[in-house]
Amino acid sequence: MMKVDDILTTAKDSMSVRRVFADPVERDGITVITAAAVSGGAGGGAGTDEEGKEGSGGGFGVGAKPVGAYVVADGRVRWQPAVDVNRLMTVAGCVAVALTFAGLRLARLRARHHAEV
Repeated sequence: MMKVDDILTTAKDSMSVRRVFADPVERDGITVITAAAVSGGAGGGAGTDEEGKEGSGGGFGVGAKPVGAYVVADGRVRWQPAVDVNRLMTVAGCVAVALTFAGLRLARLRARHHAEV
């Protein structure tokens, strides 16, 4: 059985800088170092029940998503952000819904204005 301290140590080790920056890849004089946003959490607890029996438990989770890469070429470093397609589609969907509601509202206002004239 894993103890809470062991779980927290494992979680800490899992969220190292190696999870954020990958090993550099060099090809044709260009070096690329990819980067990710890493987040995680851990928790645990222990206790005793009414009969004096002890118990403990815990867990942790780590998540990562690519955010971009450092590109080194000709002695210069530039940041190349990653495209988050899921976020892009969510924003595009929200904009489309907002424009639809705005268009409906505008059509109602025009219809009301024409009815008054």
